[in-house]
Amino acid sequence: MDLPSKGSTIASISARAVNLALERPVETAGGIMVTTPLVLIDIRTSDGVVGRSYIRCYTAVALDPLTRLVEAVGEALTGGTAAPLPVQQRMQQMFRLAGPQGLTGMAMAGIDMALWDALAVAAGLPLVTLLGGEPGPVDAYASLRVMNARAAAAEAEQLLGEGFTAFKVKVGGKPLAGDLEVIRTLRAVVGPDARLMVDYNQSLTVSEAIERVRALDHENLYWIEEPTRAEDFAGHARIAEAAVTPIQLGENWWGARDLAKSIAVRASDHVMLDVMKIGGVTGWLRAMALADAASLPASSHTFPEVSSHLLAVTPGAVYLEYLDHARPVLAEPVQVRDGRVLISDRPGSGVAWDEAAIRRLS
Repeated sequence: MDLPSKGSTIASISARAVNLALERPVETAGGIMVTTPLVLIDIRTSDGVVGRSYIRCYTAVALDPLTRLVEAVGEALTGGTAAPLPVQQRMQQMFRLAGPQGLTGMAMAGIDMALWDALAVAAGLPLVTLLGGEPGPVDAYASLRVMNARAAAAEAEQLLGEGFTAFKVKVGGKPLAGDLEVIRTLRAVVGPDARLMVDYNQSLTVSEAIERVRALDHENLYWIEEPTRAEDFAGHARIAEAAVTPIQLGENWWGARDLAKSIAVRASDHVMLDVMKIGGVTGWLRAMALADAASLPASSHTFPEVSSHLLAVTPGAVYLEYLDHARPVLAEPVQVRDGRVLISDRPGSGVAWDEAAIRRLS
């Protein structure tokens, strides 16, 4: 199929809500996630191309409002250009007073991702190729779903059999001794050469975090993620200065400007980009340029389908987080081989719906 014409416009934008029950709940220091609320987005262009994406709002309370917001934005955009950058600029103007974060940020990113998917499908190219890269395997780490030491060790042992050599476990919510028990139990299973990361999910005060990271510096960790509140750049800068182990931030940055704030105060030694919160594909491309200029290693947060394409063109890319929440509704979920996610060579970002599953689960 040829590239869309310069006059290609948005014919329609539709959104559907699904709240998927997780086969295995995800435990965090902030609570247990038992469902994955997703908004599935389809954009049809005047050339007859359909672009797809999904966004995740974490709580079912926000699922209906987010779905209706995407539909409302879609109505405003229908009839206008289908080119991602002008659409991004129009949406930014639309929400200038409301702010490009929260539900508005999610809606804008979902539309941006679907437009990029449509652009790649129209070109007959995988998204990675459209962006100047090549399809291929991307290094991934297994994001463990449980926090209990024995359960996490059992989960990691299973994932070792799938070829993973890097693992992340969520900690916090207990005294330091609990963190150390989980880390050491996991280390005994995965071995001394595996890369092991921990994620506090913003659960500590700055002083608590400084005390804990100094203890964890002796545990051969690859990174310590979000020890305190995501928006506390100054606090994370203090933690990073006190720690030998790299500090990892980014999954809760709302756009490239938050990354710039983090870089300015040296709040993080790595960057973790969430394609939904960073502003879709357009936002990711802006953010990766800033990370590259600061020589910061980059990893992804969830959304493995799109993130694999984007990491493949990201300088300093390290790991894709393998946690595939949308698998039950995807016609072709991402494939893993020897601990690496394979980028499909089919056109687009790889997001395609299993309509029978959606009808069954909706």
